[in-house]
This record gives sequence, C-alpha cells and structure tokens, in this order.
Amino acid sequence: MKNEPLLSVRELTTTYPGRRRAAPIRAVDGVSFDITAGETLGLVGESGCGKSTTGRTIVRLLEPSAGSVRYDGRDIGHLSQRELKPLRKDLQMVFQDPHSSLNPRQTVARIISDPLLVHGSSAADARKRAAELMELVGLIPEHIDRYPHEFSGGQAQRIGIARALATSPRLVVADEPVSALDVSVQAQIVNLMERLQRELGLAYLFIAHDLSVVKRVCDRVAVMYLGRIVEIGDKERVYAAPAHPYTRALLSAVPLPDPVAERTRERITLLGDPPSPAAPPPGCAFHPRCPKAQAVCRTEAPPLRIGAPGEARQVACHFPETA
Repeated sequence: MKNEPLLSVRELTTTYPGRRRAAPIRAVDGVSFDITAGETLGLVGESGCGKSTTGRTIVRLLEPSAGSVRYDGRDIGHLSQRELKPLRKDLQMVFQDPHSSLNPRQTVARIISDPLLVHGSSAADARKRAAELMELVGLIPEHIDRYPHEFSGGQAQRIGIARALATSPRLVVADEPVSALDVSVQAQIVNLMERLQRELGLAYLFIAHDLSVVKRVCDRVAVMYLGRIVEIGDKERVYAAPAHPYTRALLSAVPLPDPVAERTRERITLLGDPPSPAAPPPGCAFHPRCPKAQAVCRTEAPPLRIGAPGEARQVACHFPETA
C-alpha cells in the first residue's frame, strides 16, 4: 500500500531471564509505533526504561518475546537469520559509544567495508565504497588504513555512521548517537545526520535522553517509562503541551535559553526513583511517582489512546492534561 509505514511495531515485548529463578524481566512491554519513509521518530525516557532494548530488538540484535515488527509490509520479527540476511542491508544501527562499537584490531577500511563483503561485494569495490563513505561523512579518505584509536570521539562516531550507511539502508536506528560526545561535537554529528537524511532519504529511530537534541532532530516523539510508551505524537504538540505527567516532568528539566523564563518556570520534581522492571507496580507503572495519581491508577493500567478529539497524539494516562 502506498501509505503503509516503512516500519510498523505492534505490541513488541522483550524479556530477559530473571536471576536465581526470579520472574523474567520485561524490558519492553507492549510497545507500538510506526515510522514512515524519511521520518525521524525520537524515543526518549530515563536510563533503564527500555529504549535501547527496543532499538536492538527492532534490528534483531535481540530476539522479541512477543509482538510484531513489520518492515516494508513484511513481518521480520520471527524470521530466521538466513531469511533476515537480505533485509539487514536496509536496517542498520549506530551505537552509543563510538569507540567500543568499533573493532580496535581492524582498520577503518575493514570496519566500513565489512557489511559490503558480507553481502557479496568484491574487496576492491568494498574498499572504494568505504573511501567514498569516509568523504561523505566528513573524514579524510586517505586515513582509510588507520585504526579506531587514531581518531577522536566525533571522528569515530562518523566512522560508525559510515559503516551503517555502507549498504544504503532505508532505516537507521541511532542509539544515543551523541551522548558520549562533547557538546560542540554533538552539534556536528546532528548536522551530519540531518544532511544525510535529506540527501539519502533515510528514516531514523533516534534514541536519546537529551530532549533538546530530540526537539532539534525529530519529527515525532515517543516517551517511554518502564518499558511502555506513555505518550507519542507530533514534536511541536508534545513539547508545547505535554499530556502525560511524566512527559511534563521530563520537559520541565530541559534548560531554557531565556534566563528570565528559566528562573521563573515551574520545575516538576518526581517522587522517589523509577520502580524496578523486575517488580513493576500494579496498575499504571507511573502511579507511585505521579502527583495526579488516584485510586484507579493503582489498579488499572491505562491503554495508549488518542489524547483529544481530532488529535493524532496518543497518551497512556487516566487523567491526561488537556490544552
């Protein structure tokens, strides 16, 4: 179908085995969202909420426990590795730590060309393509035979991006791609990713905890809490009028460029720490920290539903804010 999303995730669940006969841990618990061609969806939330696990499950670095992942209309969540291999060209990932994601014993030429060699390119063609990709991401092609430790953090992340682009993917999962970098270098990588998206028509799942970066990069935003999406919608709408109490609290912590507004605005402080995914609370997972929690929140988990009539945004809250 013409309007079918490039990626469609429905009720995705990923569990880890519990320690010492404990119950399995649901790191991702019934997550659903779509990404269209050329779009960037931001996935945000506190550390440990399941963002990275979601991204790794989508590209099948982790196996889903339940639910479906449909890419270009085809369910890829349960394909064998042999069946999945041709599709891996279209689905690539950029990792959080640029240096730990690169093999220190391989040259840049080998790191970038490896995906091409796996998919049948000759060594000469793969090396030529690697040099072209280095230039595309702003690196000097003559440095192709250097090793990762000879590059700065920002340069190493550019190498990771070049590797992800080697097979000409349509969707890139970027897992905290700038969080390990200095602020000035973050801006360079963000600009690079935006330019590559325009030039190559890429779609991104942009996983981050820095909401300022997400606002700059993304078209839509999905907010995760304890393995579930609690709010998802257009970036401008979510940032201007967050409907879920957790989203409001996250946004209240984002620094404002106006010093006067920064001093006078209300900062929302949540009670306590996030519950453990090994022992999630009953009902709404956010209710122990929610200033609006009522009796129903302690017993019934709210479904993700349309926030207001005529609005595309979805909110999982019994008492969402209304603008």
